[in-house]
Amino acid sequence: MRPLFDFLLKLFILTVILWAGILFFSGIQVGSAEFRSVLYAWMMVATNTLAGYLIFEYAFDKAPRIFTLSVFGGLTVRLLALMTLVFIVIYRDPKGSNAFVISLFAFYCIYLIVEVLGYQKKNKQKKNTA
Repeated sequence: MRPLFDFLLKLFILTVILWAGILFFSGIQVGSAEFRSVLYAWMMVATNTLAGYLIFEYAFDKAPRIFTLSVFGGLTVRLLALMTLVFIVIYRDPKGSNAFVISLFAFYCIYLIVEVLGYQKKNKQKKNTA
């Protein structure tokens, strides 16, 4: 359970830092269309990252076939869901679409790094106990 706690803690700290930077440096007013767009992008990417890590945790000690099916099948489902949500958000609120797309890309890149580091830490822990 320790790697999951570490992952959640890193995710929380990163989120606080990112939102402090967004609110302090970007000049986006809370409640504006741009703020809602950035918030939607963050919620989508944070949920996607958390789901990816939880799927990895579930499949980690399973058979190689189950692991591969879970991780890559989960990636496919997560990306399809993300694309659907991107379409819905842009279709419903086109005013903030520029801020949405830019922040979605930035959040995805940053959170993907945290997700991969979480995978590496879990793998390293397994090697150390073996």
